[in-house]
This record gives sequence, C-alpha cells and structure tokens, in this order.
Amino acid sequence: MTLLGWAQIALTLALAALAAVPLGHYAAAIAEGRVRWLRPLEALLYRAGGIDPTAGQGWRGYVLAMLAVNLAGFLLLYALLRLQGALPLNPRGLPGLSPWLAFNTAVSFVTNTNWQAYSGEAAMSYLTQMAGLTVQNFLSAATGIALALAFCRALAAGGVARLGNFWADLTRVTLYLLLPLALLLGLALVACGVPQTLADYAEARTLEGGTQLIALGPAAFQVAIKQLGTNGGGFFGVNSAHPLENPNALSNLLQCWAILVIPFALCVTFGRLVGDARQGRALLAVMLGFVLAGTAAIYAAEAAGNPLHLAAGLDPAPGNMEGKEVRFGTALSALWAAATTGASSGSVNAMHDSFTPLGGMVPLFLIQLGEVLPGGVGSGLYGMLVFALLAVFIAGLMVGRTPEYLGKKVQAREIKLAMLAVLVLPAAILGLTAVSLVLPSATASLANAGPHGLSEMLYAYSSAAGNNGSAFGGLTADTPWFNTTLGLAMLLGRYAYLVPVMAIAGSLAAKPRAPEGAGTLPTHGPLFAGLLAGVILILGGLQFLPSLALGPLAEHFSLLAGKTF
Repeated sequence: MTLLGWAQIALTLALAALAAVPLGHYAAAIAEGRVRWLRPLEALLYRAGGIDPTAGQGWRGYVLAMLAVNLAGFLLLYALLRLQGALPLNPRGLPGLSPWLAFNTAVSFVTNTNWQAYSGEAAMSYLTQMAGLTVQNFLSAATGIALALAFCRALAAGGVARLGNFWADLTRVTLYLLLPLALLLGLALVACGVPQTLADYAEARTLEGGTQLIALGPAAFQVAIKQLGTNGGGFFGVNSAHPLENPNALSNLLQCWAILVIPFALCVTFGRLVGDARQGRALLAVMLGFVLAGTAAIYAAEAAGNPLHLAAGLDPAPGNMEGKEVRFGTALSALWAAATTGASSGSVNAMHDSFTPLGGMVPLFLIQLGEVLPGGVGSGLYGMLVFALLAVFIAGLMVGRTPEYLGKKVQAREIKLAMLAVLVLPAAILGLTAVSLVLPSATASLANAGPHGLSEMLYAYSSAAGNNGSAFGGLTADTPWFNTTLGLAMLLGRYAYLVPVMAIAGSLAAKPRAPEGAGTLPTHGPLFAGLLAGVILILGGLQFLPSLALGPLAEHFSLLAGKTF
C-alpha cells in the first residue's frame, strides 16, 4: 500500500460525500414537489398517462403501480431482445437472443441487477442498448429511489394511510434527478474519450498486417446512467476495465464517484424529510465506514501479493496485478471493488476472479450483507432502514422497553416483516448455490475446482439475489439452468424483499409519531451507528460465514500451503 494510493481513495470518497449534501437536499425538494422547472413537460406526461399526481396511494397501491411498470418494462425489453435481428440500428447484423438469455437479461435490467451472461459489443445492437437497456437503467433506478422516498414519508408522517403517488415520484425522480445528472456525466465522459456514436465498428490494421474490429457505439450516456443508477451493466463485455468505456484516471474518478453519490445523498434526503439531519448523518457514517473498511481490506490483500509468488521469492511490489488495469493499479481497483459491491452497482474495473482469496472475499461479503453499504439507489436506503428497525428492537430487548424509531413504536408486525425481508437473501443465495453444486450440468460451467469453484458459484447467486450484477468470472452462465435460476434469484432479491419492506412502511405510516422521552434510545449518535453496524455484521456473519469458510478462506490457507486447484 502506498500514500498515493490512499490519497486517490480519500479523494474519491471525499468528493462523493461532499457532493451528497447538496444533492440530498435537492432530492428532498423533488420528493416534496418543490422542484418544477420542467412543469409543462411533467404535466404533459401526467395527462398522457391519465394520472392524477395529487392522488395518494396506500402501500398496496404504491407497490401494485410499481409492479405494473416493471412488468411492462420486462415484456417490452424481452420482445426487443428476441426481435433484435429484425430491427434497425443494428450495423453488425446481430441476431436476437435465445429465449433463456432474453429472459435472464430482461429480468436483470428491470430489477436493477444488470447481470450479463453475454458480451455487450458482441450481442447487443445499438437500438437494444439505447431503447432497451438504457431505458431500464433509468426506470429501475427511479423505481428504487421512489420506494425509498415513500419509506421516508412513512417515518416522517403520523397516522396517515398514504405514502405518496408512485407515478408522480417515478416521473419527478427521472425528470429532475436522473436525466440532468446523466446528461452532465455523459458529456464529461465524452470529453474523457468514451465513444458516443451510431457509426459502424472501426476496422484497424495490426502490426502483423491483419485486421481487427474495434467496437464503438452510443456508450457514454449509457455508462453515465448505469453508474448513477447503480445498474452496472457494461456497454462492453469487460465493463469499465475496457479502455473505451473507462479511458483514463479522470473517467475512473467520475464513474466511481457516480456509483456512490446518489446512495450517499439519499441519507441526507432521509434526514431532511424526517426533520432531523442527524438521523441521515448517522446512516451515512455507517455506509461510508463500511466502504472505507472494505476498501482497506481489499487493498491490503491485493498489495500483499499472491502467497505462491512470495514463497517463490518474487518481489511483491506492486502487489497482485493479475486481472487489473495498470492504469488504475491495486488502490483504485480495491476502491472500485468495494464501492461497486457495497453499492449494488456491479460494474468493475478489474476482474474479481483474479483477486487474492481474501481480496475476493470482501466484495462477496459486502454483497451478502444486504447491499445496504451504501446499497443501490433507493434500495440501499430502505434496506438500511430495515436494519435500523432491527437495531432498535434489539436495543429495546436489552433495556426492557418497547423500541421506537423516530417516534414510531416498532412492534411485532414490523419485526416479523423485517425478518422476512432479511431472510430472502440467504434463502435465495445459499439454497440455489447448494442445488447447483450437486448438479453435474451446473458444475460443468465452473472454470475451477475446489474452493475457488465454490466461490465462483456462490458469487454468482449472491450477485443475482443482491441485485448487484458483478461476476466473479470463470462461470459460463449462458446456459438454460443459470439463465433461469439466476433470473429467479434476481426476482426474489428485488420483489420478495421490497414487498415486506413496503408493508412495514404502510404499518409505520399509520402510527402516530410520538415525541421523544427520557427513555428513548437516541438514533443519531455514535452509539446507535455502532449498534447498527454490529447488527449488520452479525447477521451477515451468521448467515454466510460457513460458506465463506469453505470458499475463499479455505483457498487462502491452501495457497499458504502451496496448493492450487
């Protein structure tokens, strides 16, 4: 590890945290309907859809509206993927996707996962990239933010049955937050050298006299929204490790900043909406602390190098560079890995499969912790609030007092629903991994045997159920089994999680908001932040430590013993 590496990490995190404050206040103004500089366009969209933006919805109506949008998006994207070969803006004449792959891809982008069992430049036409994948990048991100805003209103209000209007929230978040940010970031990426063109692929002549096709396309603006929306799916197969998708240090800084800024900002938004900025700062401190700790752990493991190389007497500097870009090195690769897995983005600028066992374990564990550190846009905030409810419940048990959070009594109904949501991830991840490991047709897709093969399988289902989308690598996922089961894991991780979460929101909204008393646990200070972090770690450890011991930990000790698989 070097001072320069730490300076790069500190600069990126500081820029994200600083920008989160004004952006969080702006998002709160959007949630309250105070941002209206595109009011004529907004009103036109409401009229076209027959929507009354002032009509409030209960939690069931809010969820049903969300499901209707997502179902329509899935059907349209599936049709586009299947019919791609007969549609325009396809200069390479790429055929439509198979039914299995089209299902997996449509589910992936609708659920904000962006898992890719294909290489973007070799499988997707320009029309599919723009009208299909990019559109869902906006809608899935706006959906998550809308749900988070609804949960914030539930905690801020007292004795109400309405959480807002999903259609209005979706429209306003897209118009006033995501589109302007994506436009600005897209232009900045074009200036950095990311292509944005409808021209055919370029043909280059190599030094040996042969020819090589260089994929181009409308990449810059898709990259912008994929990072801002924590979608993560790459325009190119190797994602942000590709020199055209991420050409230099500035583009790397901008993209890593974009992954973190909205999840951080929504903590500030939460504090503003509930009328206590300290509440948002406590959540932000926990998120930022986990990203920093995860980065430090990965950086230390990768900078230490491969144990086999060290045993052979090789110079450990500059660390384990296998699968990493020389342009970014171990420091920025470690930061990106922690940010993308903590933030449910899934984009990568280095191949996680090539990390050391301990370095690869940290991104895997960050996904398994629930994708709340800081989590996807919106989903990270409402996931963190579920853990906050569990934390105050545990604290209440310790002192023999009915737990409260922001003046709302947390009772048996909320805790049962919270545990139902929390158990979705381990059920999907461990259950589907276990089944796949005993099927010869599934294990045939693994590139490695032994504990590393287990890590590949475990990472795939963790990424899918966590709606992350990054891949450990080494797994041939474009098979009927993986396309189907990974798609199922994505659906469970998104919808089986958020339905009980929104039921909690509906229950809390109906309760009066009582003033704090002498026995109320403060939920805005270091004590609660530590309790919240402890609850997240303990739950994650209890659920996943045995599988991690059989995978990356076993591989680490095998390497120390000089054994590979």
